[in-house]
Amino acid sequence: MAEQLKAVKGMNDILPPDSARWEWLEEKVRALMQRYGYQNLRTPIVEPTPLFVRGLGEVTDIVEKEMYSFEDSMNGDRLTLRPENTAGVVRAVVEHSLLYDGGKRIYYMGPMFRHERPQRGRYRQFHQIGAEALGFAGPDVDAELILMCRALWQDLGLADVRLELNSLGQPDERRAHREALINYFEQHRDQLDAEAQRRLHSNPLRILDTKNPAMQALVEAAPKLMDYLGEASLAHLDAVRAVLDANGVPYRINPRLVRGMDYYNLTVFEWVTDRLGSQGTVCGGGRYDYLIEQIGGKPAPAVGWALGMERVLELLKELGTARAPKAPDVYAVVPGPQALAAAMKTVEALREQGVAVLMHAAGKDGWGSMKSQFKKADASGARVALVFGDDELARGEVAVKPLRDAGAAQSTRTLADVAAWAAELRAA
Repeated sequence: MAEQLKAVKGMNDILPPDSARWEWLEEKVRALMQRYGYQNLRTPIVEPTPLFVRGLGEVTDIVEKEMYSFEDSMNGDRLTLRPENTAGVVRAVVEHSLLYDGGKRIYYMGPMFRHERPQRGRYRQFHQIGAEALGFAGPDVDAELILMCRALWQDLGLADVRLELNSLGQPDERRAHREALINYFEQHRDQLDAEAQRRLHSNPLRILDTKNPAMQALVEAAPKLMDYLGEASLAHLDAVRAVLDANGVPYRINPRLVRGMDYYNLTVFEWVTDRLGSQGTVCGGGRYDYLIEQIGGKPAPAVGWALGMERVLELLKELGTARAPKAPDVYAVVPGPQALAAAMKTVEALREQGVAVLMHAAGKDGWGSMKSQFKKADASGARVALVFGDDELARGEVAVKPLRDAGAAQSTRTLADVAAWAAELRAA
């Protein structure tokens, strides 16, 4: 017997009925994006490695430790399974000159890949939904994207998420803050853990995001970027806040909120929850006005967000609001092969009319007893069973048996005029 092969660690199969919940979430997102005027963009899973090195920054954790990178054995190209999709979206926008006639509102859904320790809601293959508004410089679009997130939580029935907001300012402001951070942490080097010491000169802003309890007091007292922001950066943040206030969106200014990618500036935000343990961030985003030029395009502003589908589904499950898989409208009970042709003709006609029909299928030992078929019909969740009995078929009819209303009587319908009673089954 051959050795059983299993999925790669941290890369999971999504099986029924869970897959129905994923489809439900995707449908909600597509409807939301249509309401806001965002169009779908699909990029390759594999991108050139330099795209992420240039876009995310050489000293980010993703580039240094987490990317699945390899050399193409055919031509020697350096390739990477995408660890995020903003850089890929920007690459596509630049490559195809999508901004030639003005700004674009884009969204995407799909798998991403990072080599990290698998844990609840965080896997090596994970799935993201993202929205990107490219070519728009104003704070109104920042606020629009945050309001879109709020609308999604409402559509999904999620109430236990809260918004945290910050500004990363502009590069010159961050450089001044960076120097102040390095000087501050140099004076307290003995209190830094190994990871913070490694980041001290390469990416000191990330030290502010440490989860080490022993460093919390030190980080709290560190110089705050907000104190280094100029008038224009503060005005941009104030304009975003004004829109949120006008729309009744509560938020907290979190001066320690930073991003792991180098391309962010001005507005950054996260939607967080306490329901998922240490993996509390459900959605994160912000403005990245320099990435398009960094990747080779003409300078243009941009802003966006991405959420983890696994985390959203985990949160729905935790709150008990996860959508149950949709049951079929009808279960077709087929006593034996003599009824098969008429049953399948009727079932196909119903499906053409929009009725969801699950049809009993013969096993290796035959069709099974009527009792066993009715047990399967009940377990399917269908509201009614269609029974293609010999007597009914001889009269050109099918029996309709309610499965969810014990007091309802069984009736018959004419096979020759399926369209006339299909609507009854959809609404039963």
